[in-house]
Amino acid sequence: MGRGRQKAKHTKVARELKYFSPDTNYSALERELASESEKHSGEDPWAEYADKYNTDEDSDDD
Repeated sequence: MGRGRQKAKHTKVARELKYFSPDTNYSALERELASESEKHSGEDPWAEYADKYNTDEDSDDD
C-alpha cells in the first residue's frame, strides 16, 4: 500500500473520531459521580497512612 492510500485512511479515521459523538447517559454519570462523592465526603484518603508513617524524625524543623 502506498503512502497516499495510507494517509487517506488515517485522515478518514481521524475525521470519524473528530466528529463522532456517542450518546451520553447522563443519569448513569450522575449516579457514578454521586457515589464517588459519598465515598470520600469529608475523609482524607491519606489519613491512615499519615498516622502510620509520620514520625518525629521525619520533620525538617532544624
